[in-house]
Amino acid sequence: MTDPASPPPSPGVRLGTAQGRWIVLTTVLGSAMALLDSTVVNVALPSIGRDLGADLAVLQWTVNAYLLTLAGLILVGGALGDRFGRRRIFVLGVVWFAVASLLCGIAPNAGILIAARALQGIGGALLTPGSLALIQGSIHPGDRARAVGLWSGFGGVGAAVGPFLGGWLVDGPGWRWVFLLNVPVAALCVPIALRHVPESRDPAAHGRFDVAGAVLGAASLALLTYALIEARSGAALVVVSAVGGVLLAGVFVAVERRRADPMVPPDIFSSRQFTAVNLVTLCVYAAFGGFFFLVVLQLQVVSGYSALGAGAALLPTTALMLLLSARSAQLGERIGPRIPLTVGPLLCAAGMLLMLRVGPQASYVRDVLPALLVMGSGMAALVAPLTATVLSSVDPGRAGLASGINNAAARAAGLLAVAALPLLAGMGPDAYLSAGAFDASFGRAMLWCAGVLVAGAAVAWATVRSPAPGACHPQCRTNCAVTAPPLEPPGAAER
Repeated sequence: MTDPASPPPSPGVRLGTAQGRWIVLTTVLGSAMALLDSTVVNVALPSIGRDLGADLAVLQWTVNAYLLTLAGLILVGGALGDRFGRRRIFVLGVVWFAVASLLCGIAPNAGILIAARALQGIGGALLTPGSLALIQGSIHPGDRARAVGLWSGFGGVGAAVGPFLGGWLVDGPGWRWVFLLNVPVAALCVPIALRHVPESRDPAAHGRFDVAGAVLGAASLALLTYALIEARSGAALVVVSAVGGVLLAGVFVAVERRRADPMVPPDIFSSRQFTAVNLVTLCVYAAFGGFFFLVVLQLQVVSGYSALGAGAALLPTTALMLLLSARSAQLGERIGPRIPLTVGPLLCAAGMLLMLRVGPQASYVRDVLPALLVMGSGMAALVAPLTATVLSSVDPGRAGLASGINNAAARAAGLLAVAALPLLAGMGPDAYLSAGAFDASFGRAMLWCAGVLVAGAAVAWATVRSPAPGACHPQCRTNCAVTAPPLEPPGAAER
């Protein structure tokens, strides 16, 4: 009898067969849960705040509780799938995510909503790495690139539909349906996965899990996030949390240096290019995280848009990413990553400065659209070369690890930005309830975001070097697309 957790018979399932199509559908449904949820939550924030009588800190935690557990555990989720079965962990993540979504949808108060969002992040950390891992472990090597293309394409459609769907739900049946929608999707996804997706795992996976590293990393982020969000109170606990977060970060580094199988091997940062690109990632995704958290509030609170209008207003950024990312990747292969990773953040910074024109009664065509077109062009210019450079800067066998670290860095940057930006911009607890107060703070926040992007461009110009992404090892170029999930579109984890 065949071990149910053994890899599927070589060479894998052909995409043209019924089973191959079911496998792709499973990964699309699982990814759709996390993607749709992340693209609509910010649109619902004003409605959540009014319904629960919440202040700005609660809205920050509604976003950050999810990002905190997702960023802290996503590397663990990928390792669990490799070791105990990718389908098994993927299905567990889908069920976990659906149950947490149900708790979000029925939450009677802000505290339960925030706790349920943290549980959602755990489910996301289990299912997100598994989506592409299922394709890698099940689909025939000759069909994997096409399967990944289908997965990416449907993901792009989901990113485009998400704001419309979220706005319609918020304006119609209510914000709770933003979360409850995940339950029927999971009910469809799980039976398909169990019936049609073969189990697979990495036979080379060995060693113990770095539980200490995961706990220390998540705890450090949690304490720093708490200190930033609650800093206005001036309580002694805020100072204690800030100091504790910094100390735990130091302990995390020390533990990772000493472990035989660390979650984040320190030697991977011996690649100067890898370190440089992750510094750029921290800068640009911090700015994106803060921007997408605040812009839908600005459009609804200050400019008078409905939830549907605010969500739909952001569509140009997604459209430009879909249209231009492939060409941007090709350009990066030809000229190297330095110019795209410098010009892209500068364009995004210009777009955020143009957002300073968006105030009361803002015209979409005259004020909002130009800013989003410039910003979307910058995103399209930098995201694909950034991901490709991450993968090409390490040994091909570590491409999955490198991509996971880069994804975790992007999410951690967004997490800390959502926590810190309202404080830096001088937003009070009730700022989102006053159009005048929020408008003034939003302007200051855009200046901060633009400054961080300029810093990211400077880091890229000073530190990123050739070879171009296309110069990576041929084996890497064959397998990177299917072994290492790319970064989500900017804002996907924050919106």
